[in-house]
Amino acid sequence: MVISTVFGALFLIAVAGADPPSSSSDASELPGDQVASESWVPLFNQKDLEGWTYKETGTAVGEDPSNVVSVRDGRLVLDYAGWDRFEGRFGHLCRRIPHSDYRIRVVYRFFGEQAPGGPGWAFRNSGIMIHAQDPATMRIDQDFPVSIEVQLLGGFDDEEIRRPTANLCTPGTNVEIDGRLYTAHCRNSGSQTQPADVWVTVEVEVRGDREVIHRVDGREVMRYRRPQLDSRDRDARAMLERRNGDSRLQEGWIALQGESHPVEFKSVELQVLDPPANTQKD
Repeated sequence: MVISTVFGALFLIAVAGADPPSSSSDASELPGDQVASESWVPLFNQKDLEGWTYKETGTAVGEDPSNVVSVRDGRLVLDYAGWDRFEGRFGHLCRRIPHSDYRIRVVYRFFGEQAPGGPGWAFRNSGIMIHAQDPATMRIDQDFPVSIEVQLLGGFDDEEIRRPTANLCTPGTNVEIDGRLYTAHCRNSGSQTQPADVWVTVEVEVRGDREVIHRVDGREVMRYRRPQLDSRDRDARAMLERRNGDSRLQEGWIALQGESHPVEFKSVELQVLDPPANTQKD
C-alpha cells in the first residue's frame, strides 16, 4: 500500500476576503497561512487518506507495506492485526500544517492487542507530534521525527496504576518549563488515567515557539514554552545545519503515531488562531 502526499493547491485555497470554512468543511479545505477561523476544520475526510503521508522505520516515505493505516467506518485507524513481530517498525502518519498558531483536537481510543514484540512502554501508547520534521528528510531507519510529542496513553488493566495522558515527550527537542530548560525526555501531565475503551478528547493549543498548552476533555493539564531543537540529538543537529543554527520550532508538520498498539481516531481537527498583534514570523 502506498500513501501519497496530496498537496499542491491544498493549502493555497484561502485568499483575502474569503469566508472562513465551517466545521463541516471538507478536509482538503484548510485555511491558508495567517487566516484565522473560529471553526474547526477536519483534517481527514473520513473516506481516505488524502493529504496524509506515512513514514515507517525502515521503509521509504509514503509506503505502508503492511497496511497499518486505513479508514474504517469514518475513523482513522492504525492497526497491527496479523503482524508476527513488531521489530521496531514505528510509524507516523504525517500532515503539513502551514501555521504557527493553531489548535489541534483529536478524539482517540485504543483497542485490541499489542503487536507481538512491541516494547512494554508502547502498550496503549500513541501520540500527536507537533512542530514535526518533514518526513521526506527523515533517515530511512529513523524511529521518530524530530518533534514535540503530545503522548497519548490508555490505562493499564490494573486500574490502581496511574497512567496520565497528554504527556510531553521530546524526540530531538527541548522546552522550557517554569522558566527553565527541560531536557528530560518525557514529563507527565496532570490528567487522569483514561480507560482503554473510552473515547478521549485531547486538544493542543500551539502558539509558535512561544507556548504550548495540552487539554484533556477541555481541562488544561500541561503548558510549556520555547520548543526548540536539541543539539545533543543526531537528527536535530542535521536540522540545525539546514537552518543555519536556528533552534526555534515555530511551525512544521503534525503526525499521528503508531507504536505497536492499535489505535483509532474518531476525528482530527484544526482551528487556526490569530498570532498576537506584536508577533510576526521571522
